[in-house]
Amino acid sequence: MSEFRLTQISDTHLARRLPDLTGNFHRLSEHIDARRPDLVINSGDLAFDAPTSPDDLEFARSLHAALPVPCRCLPGNHDIGDNPTSLGPVPPQLATEQRRQTFMAAFGEDRWRFEAAGWCFIGLNSLVMNTGLPSEAEQFDWLAAQLAGTNGRPVALFLHKPLFVNAPGDPELAASAIRYVPMPARSRLVEMLGSVDLRLVASGHVHQRRDFTWSRVRQIWAPSAGFVISDKRQEVIGIKEVGLVEYRFQPNSFEVRHLRAPGQVDVDLDSLLAASS
Repeated sequence: MSEFRLTQISDTHLARRLPDLTGNFHRLSEHIDARRPDLVINSGDLAFDAPTSPDDLEFARSLHAALPVPCRCLPGNHDIGDNPTSLGPVPPQLATEQRRQTFMAAFGEDRWRFEAAGWCFIGLNSLVMNTGLPSEAEQFDWLAAQLAGTNGRPVALFLHKPLFVNAPGDPELAASAIRYVPMPARSRLVEMLGSVDLRLVASGHVHQRRDFTWSRVRQIWAPSAGFVISDKRQEVIGIKEVGLVEYRFQPNSFEVRHLRAPGQVDVDLDSLLAASS
């Protein structure tokens, strides 16, 4: 395969009780049907709140199963719970092995690797990092084996949480511990990735679109496909809009296209919560 077309969606936050988010997902599905990429990746938070509303995950599974092209998924904090952090408040729902298993029963493996167009694509579960769960150590061991087998191929990494806001050594503030891959797992992951030809890190989670390069590695933050978060709730880091990201990979190069599907609406989280309360 000399070219591989991939569409990244993220933070769909699906629930039967939230029709505006379902509408945005249907607009995505129509766009994907028209474009017909080789693969769709959802980089996490498929469900609105699976830890407290398990049906949200089943509803998300049914909509993803109806996508017109193959789809690979990664868990987000709204799917299996969040990372413990060394600073800041304890997340109300910590990631657990039971929730991880429930996610995998619905969507398949929570980490994966495949090759296409001369590239090695790796997906990681960023929510087990810092948990001390057996799956955290298993994933790091698995990743070491996968990186050892890249054989010089360029690597594209997908995960839910961004690695950092600007650089690996960003101060470990309370907000960054929740929003990005937390320390010390971040340092270990960055060190491991330094052994390969990493070209791309693609994530979601922040609900803001961002595209920047650190140390020759392009960092893509996919926006939420579902809703935006007001400035009073979250500072502006990138662009607050719903949408998706399209990639075109060729041997030793790739292109990125930022866009929104026709008909997608910037649903506001405050309005969404008020309507559902």
